[in-house]
Amino acid sequence: MKIKTTIKTVSALMILGFIASATLPSCSLQPLSYTPPVKPKLEGVLAENELLSTTKWIDLKGWYGPEDIAIDKQGNAYCGAHISRTDFTDGRILKIDTTGKVEVFCNTGGWVTGLHFDKNENLIACDQKRGLISVDKRGKITVLASEDKKGNKFLIPNDVDIASDGIIYFSNTSSKVSFSRKHARKILLEAKSDGGLYSYNPMTKEITTLIDSSFFGNGVAVSKNDDFVLMVDLTKYRVVRHWLKGENKGKTDMFLENLPGLPNGISRRKDGSFWLGFTTRRDDLLDNIQPKIWLKKIIYAIPLWLQPKQEPFGMVMHISENGEILKTYYDTTGKYVSEASSIEESDGFIYLGGDLTDHIGKYKLD
Repeated sequence: MKIKTTIKTVSALMILGFIASATLPSCSLQPLSYTPPVKPKLEGVLAENELLSTTKWIDLKGWYGPEDIAIDKQGNAYCGAHISRTDFTDGRILKIDTTGKVEVFCNTGGWVTGLHFDKNENLIACDQKRGLISVDKRGKITVLASEDKKGNKFLIPNDVDIASDGIIYFSNTSSKVSFSRKHARKILLEAKSDGGLYSYNPMTKEITTLIDSSFFGNGVAVSKNDDFVLMVDLTKYRVVRHWLKGENKGKTDMFLENLPGLPNGISRRKDGSFWLGFTTRRDDLLDNIQPKIWLKKIIYAIPLWLQPKQEPFGMVMHISENGEILKTYYDTTGKYVSEASSIEESDGFIYLGGDLTDHIGKYKLD
């Protein structure tokens, strides 16, 4: 899920920090000191370009926040949406048909993030009010899981994917706080482990904890042969891999690390490679404040409306099944693609979502 991370200038922070000082004693942030790795240079395969500048828009008719996108067998697109750019308290699942017509498929009453169709064409989704849910063709909601075996709540279920055997894999960003813009920043700045990666077996209804922690756990993707599952750790600029088969079964290792942006959504292509989308590029000042507990407390105490806004910056990566960056696509202006919280490929196009956008991007592949 996306947070507003770009901090414009040091002087602005100093001024806002002074304003916040009066409220600091009531600040609920209890952060850890975290020193990010040195940001990689944008050169070689990471070199900037403007490939995403040809992206077209599918207007959502006043709705915001297509955090994830799923496409059915007929080519219709589905996404979760909230009611305004800043209000995530009410929402729907939208259906966009092949002509671009937008209609409400299901009134969830809250923002839905991850979406994926199962073999019976039910939408398996991450609902910020209910947890992991299933939505049938008529829009009827069934709650599948709201907590793990230890009673840890799925308060911010984030993304979901389904293996060929029907096992559902999903991430949970937090078992401590429910989703809000303020809480998203809290999770980012505290830099503490929370939530994790889980599986749900539709046959037995069993929930299994695969990774018992995450750092703003986000996108999820299962490999082509179901031998591993990936989860994005947004705060740590990385993607972790949990092995489901083979000699490494049950182990977790690093798939990608020290990425040049805030990674968000990830999805698998038919050939087994992956798409990785980013909220925005990394900001030097954000990296510099992460080790400074006192400064993070000051920033968190600042009223949300005074805090600097997320930088519009489009970035998508094509990743091999072994974790090699094959190609990077950019819109450095943010005019055509301001963020890419999800990437769904269909019929020669990739569809790009965003937490704050009022449209879905549609980019034609070469």
